[in-house]
Amino acid sequence: MSGPNTSFDPKQVAALDGAAIDAMVEDATAAIAAASDLAELKGVRLAHAGDRSPLALANREIGALPPAAKAEAGKRVGQARGAIKQSLDSRQAELEAERDTRVLIEETVDVTLPVDRDPLGGRHPLTTLMERVADVFVSMGYDVVEGPEVEAEWVNFDALNIPPDHPARTMQDTFFVSSSDSGVVLRTHTSPIQIRTMLDRDPPIYVIAPGRVYRTDELDATHTPVFHQVEALAVDKGITMGDLRGTIDHFAEAMFGEGIRTRMRPSYFPFTEPSAEVDLQCFVCRGESVGDPDNPCRTCGSEGWIEWGGCGMVNPRVLQAVGIDPEVYRGFAFGMGVERTLMFRNGVSDMRDMVEGDVRFSLAFGLEA
Repeated sequence: MSGPNTSFDPKQVAALDGAAIDAMVEDATAAIAAASDLAELKGVRLAHAGDRSPLALANREIGALPPAAKAEAGKRVGQARGAIKQSLDSRQAELEAERDTRVLIEETVDVTLPVDRDPLGGRHPLTTLMERVADVFVSMGYDVVEGPEVEAEWVNFDALNIPPDHPARTMQDTFFVSSSDSGVVLRTHTSPIQIRTMLDRDPPIYVIAPGRVYRTDELDATHTPVFHQVEALAVDKGITMGDLRGTIDHFAEAMFGEGIRTRMRPSYFPFTEPSAEVDLQCFVCRGESVGDPDNPCRTCGSEGWIEWGGCGMVNPRVLQAVGIDPEVYRGFAFGMGVERTLMFRNGVSDMRDMVEGDVRFSLAFGLEA
């Protein structure tokens, strides 16, 4: 039996011809050099070095060659593929370097620029207003006092001469902690702080009591179930209504500017006698819109006055309830709503804006320390 005929060399496959291989390399090299970015280079790689590239298809034809021709054809194809790979890697490196340089230029961040993207916060205007009120009274020698918001019914009502059958003690106005006979309520005013102060201190007493209070009101443009009050109390020998009027006038000028006027209208409060409602001269029209139909004032309704709060001389029964002799000492007290004062000062038309938590409401008042 004779051995294989290794000298038999049929005609070469056309795709494996040296000239054809060189042409494939030249086409690939030209396409690689023409690629302007990494995306184009990726397409060139698939076209000239992928599984369906001319060289890959030519490589499959090696199997059809006789053994004597396979080695040479395989070497020729391998060298061609190596040359294309080298060109691809070289162009890849060049394009990546160009991309990185371009990114550094286009996305440069100037770290020396001032930082202004983080918005500064703002304290709530109700907080700053209560502190301004406290500052006014501290400058007159008053102390700022505080008390619990969950209060004993005796302190919130009985000690203030508000009898058990008073309408304010019903569930219509008062939040009871558990039931109407529990004896514990959410304070309906800051007057209980005055009672606690008079129980703890001996006259003379000059205090201001700002704080949060609770009533069963519906939330609307002018009412809220949780709001803030500020009350002042003075107990000393020889206190008169004149002292009360002068203190209120000074407070009004500190809040609304010099020249603002106040007036008192007779009223009734269980814890003061005599009692009065305090009206504030309209700080917009200063009363000039009264009787002038050509210049109406929306703030006061052309009445010239705006209701601000209540006041009066401390009822002797209140002094007796806390152990102070009403024959020796007299006192006055007055209170205003902080929300209403803020609405007057800054033209806020809807009280709901104060409680919704929108930071844009606070920022409009400026950034106060």
